[in-house]
Order: sequence, then structure tokens, then C-alpha cells
Amino acid sequence: MSDPTLLVLASLANGDKHGYAMMLDIETFAGVKLGPGTLYGAITRLEQQGWIRPVESTDRRRPYTITPSGRGYLQEQLAGLQQVVKTGLARLKHA
Repeated sequence: MSDPTLLVLASLANGDKHGYAMMLDIETFAGVKLGPGTLYGAITRLEQQGWIRPVESTDRRRPYTITPSGRGYLQEQLAGLQQVVKTGLARLKHA
């Protein structure tokens, strides 16, 4: 999976993070290196959708949090992916 939108939401699902922390987390759990342009483009789109929002911070880095609607969207997308994986694996057994 390399969709930046889902990767950012999955990263934020276990807690607030700033951009660099998300990049490291995504590389760790997904093995995908997102460049800054890709990451911040996804963050902008996610904010516009209302799926994440910035969190107040005294640090110069801006952390983000996933919103309830973002969590719902992530759950829907992951359920769909789970069905694709289940079907693909079942079909491989018969190939």
C-alpha cells in the first residue's frame, strides 16, 4: 500500500504526530519513504476533507491529529483493502 492519504491516517491513528515523525513512522510500518512534497500535499488534502486537524503546540513543529470522520474513513478503506487481500489470497490457493 502506498496511498499517502491512507498512510498518514494510519500513522495518526495511534497518536498525534508532526510531519517528520509521520515520515519516520510510515517508513517503519509500511516500508514507504514519503518525500516532503508528497507528505505535505496529503496533509493539506486531509485537512481540507476534515479528516485531520492541527493541534496547538508551543514547538515550532505542527502536530496533527486524526478527527472522528478521518478515523471512520480510514476504517472504511481498510475494510475494503482487507476484502481485496482475503479474495486475492483465496484465489492464489486455487491457482
